[in-house]
Amino acid sequence: MPETQPNAGNATGTLLRGAWPAIVCIALLALVPTLSAMFDNPFLIRLFTRVLIFAIVAVALNFVLGFGGLVSMMHAGLFGVGAYVVAILAVHDFDGAPLWIFPGTSNLAITIPLAIVVTALVALLSGAVSLRTSGAYFIMITLAFNQMLYYFFVALQKYGGEDGQQILASLSFAGFDITKRVTFYYVSLAVLVAVMLLFWRLVNSRFGIILRATAQNERRVVALGVSPLRYKLAAFVISGAITGLAGGLWAAGQQFVSPADLSWIRAADFVVMAVLGGMTRVWGAVLGAVVIVLLEALLPNYTQYWQMPFGLIVILIVVYLQGGLAGLFVRDRPTGAH
Repeated sequence: MPETQPNAGNATGTLLRGAWPAIVCIALLALVPTLSAMFDNPFLIRLFTRVLIFAIVAVALNFVLGFGGLVSMMHAGLFGVGAYVVAILAVHDFDGAPLWIFPGTSNLAITIPLAIVVTALVALLSGAVSLRTSGAYFIMITLAFNQMLYYFFVALQKYGGEDGQQILASLSFAGFDITKRVTFYYVSLAVLVAVMLLFWRLVNSRFGIILRATAQNERRVVALGVSPLRYKLAAFVISGAITGLAGGLWAAGQQFVSPADLSWIRAADFVVMAVLGGMTRVWGAVLGAVVIVLLEALLPNYTQYWQMPFGLIVILIVVYLQGGLAGLFVRDRPTGAH
């Protein structure tokens, strides 16, 4: 037993050394409501709530992208599925009309878990097909699935179609109102921290080691008697489920959902966030989400051609920071598991 203490201490020290930028980032994000009140600018909370929710998706996507080597272009579709589950149930609760034989509900304690389950099922079905391919074919198939989901919700005229659906019902979580801006912000921040810890544990587990080994040399993993497909599919489903969670939070926070949330442009945004943040760090995607969302919010204030400087900044980051934004703070290691 005494021998385990130094090992535990070393592990904790290693974690803190590798994750200090994430801790600082979370601490700064926690100060946003205070700064919003100080400068009397409530828009800051709305903007950074967007950052937090997109960061959850980026962290989930990076699990299969950075550690699994799978460039998924359907996470926007999974994000939208989670959002629409919450919205549709809230609409039926407001109207009093059942959804088939099920009553609607505005209780997020019910709709958020349902969003996770439904999104996980969609990820399971689409992943079972997509993961039988690799490389460019995997990218194209996931993009095709994303567009199928996009046009499916565009066709749902009952729920707003292309114009989107506003949520008029009063959302709550087991009777508690968490939709107030500051409360919802801290709930989203807590979810982000929990998601980062979840994926850090997964990446450093036996499951994560095999997933990373599969991304580096799948043939060698097969030669060792391990089925890569099962691990990749499990990772894809977990990533999709967390993305559905983020979609549910998005619907609750915006009280509006739209097919635009499922577009291939949104899917590309999530990929850019994960790549720019640093694919070999769990927390790198958070930095990517912060930078991308802030650039999209600030640059249009200076020029109507803001996409040009935005693209140049992305190019500069990719060229000069090949380890992503995370490389500014921590030197990468071969394991890349922090």
